[in-house]
Amino acid sequence: MRRMLLALTLLLSATPALAQQPAPLQQPIGVPPELSDPRMAERLGQMTQALGKALLNLPVGELEAIAEGRQPTAADRRRTVRDSGRERNPNFERDVQQQLSQAGPTMEASMKALSTALPAMMQSLQQAGEALERATANMPSPNYPKR
Repeated sequence: MRRMLLALTLLLSATPALAQQPAPLQQPIGVPPELSDPRMAERLGQMTQALGKALLNLPVGELEAIAEGRQPTAADRRRTVRDSGRERNPNFERDVQQQLSQAGPTMEASMKALSTALPAMMQSLQQAGEALERATANMPSPNYPKR
């Protein structure tokens, strides 16, 4: 038992030496192929258009009636986002379709910009992390007894 306590004490006293980890090997930062694939951007644009169409058919009349403090009618229960938008703007559906049709090219340009900038961003974050590790390496531990 005493030998075990002595071994434990020796192991705990060597903790700072064990805490130092070797520097990780620098690996090239690669962009996932999904981000650089133009077909993925096209699919995301198509999904955005489909989602927009689905949202236009979302029933909101009952919610509007409750928000106005009245009981929903049968007409309220049938009212969709498309209907509510048309009441406010006669060109609502056309404007939404135009914006949704621009989503594909916008998505493609955004993904291209992101895939171009991602390696530099990741390298900068890695360098910032290393700088933080260096800065905090010599900070005293709050648990260390003061003299």
